[in-house]
Amino acid sequence: MKVIAVEDYEEMSRLAAEIIQSKVQSVPNAVLGFATGGTPIGTYKQLVANAKERHLSFRMVRTVNLDEYVGISAEHPESYHSYMKKHVFEPLGILPENCHLPDGEAEDLVLECERYEKVIEQLGEVELQVLGIGQNGHIGFNEPMTPFSSKTHVVELTASTLTANASYFLNVKQPTHAITMGIGTILKSREILLLASGESKRLAVNILLEGKADEKVPATALITHPNVTIIADYPALGLKEEGNTRL
Repeated sequence: MKVIAVEDYEEMSRLAAEIIQSKVQSVPNAVLGFATGGTPIGTYKQLVANAKERHLSFRMVRTVNLDEYVGISAEHPESYHSYMKKHVFEPLGILPENCHLPDGEAEDLVLECERYEKVIEQLGEVELQVLGIGQNGHIGFNEPMTPFSSKTHVVELTASTLTANASYFLNVKQPTHAITMGIGTILKSREILLLASGESKRLAVNILLEGKADEKVPATALITHPNVTIIADYPALGLKEEGNTRL
């Protein structure tokens, strides 16, 4: 596991975008796994800027997403379909048929989980999976005590996750469940890039860096993966030094 300490969110975003860009340049039809939420937005903005400035093509890229809320439509402004369309798919020119997310409105959620798992398998190995980390250590929407062997499944969101995401649903009813790629599915990725920013992520990041796998903290499953890079800013690591440090 490689840990790169950076001074702030902006530096984290720039470096993460370079890593994603490099992957696409080396594997133009790569399967990329994307995360949503606040943490990777800066990375995606930087990636879009790089693509325009350097005339990079993402046309052949294929994508899978970690999760989607249950009970809201793909057109809902707070759905992860809408998030990805706005921040990634359209700005980067990724073909719609190459973009894959779970269907949170599926009539049979169990069958939808099975369908999505098969989609990921059929696409082949995910070259690079981008992750954030929750305050309780969740990755995707895999909450504490999710088995490390889990596949795509429906999860009831914990109180801490609901609180962390409440600001996105000020005027509408907040979903309480989600479909998420399982931890076992995430671990099949060839390479994993985890991003962490801010004091609120410090405890979860420090537990991960202690190096002990424990299902109470889902992110610690990454300890078992052979190719993980963590980019975390000083507040997330509890550091105060200036400059770029590699741990």
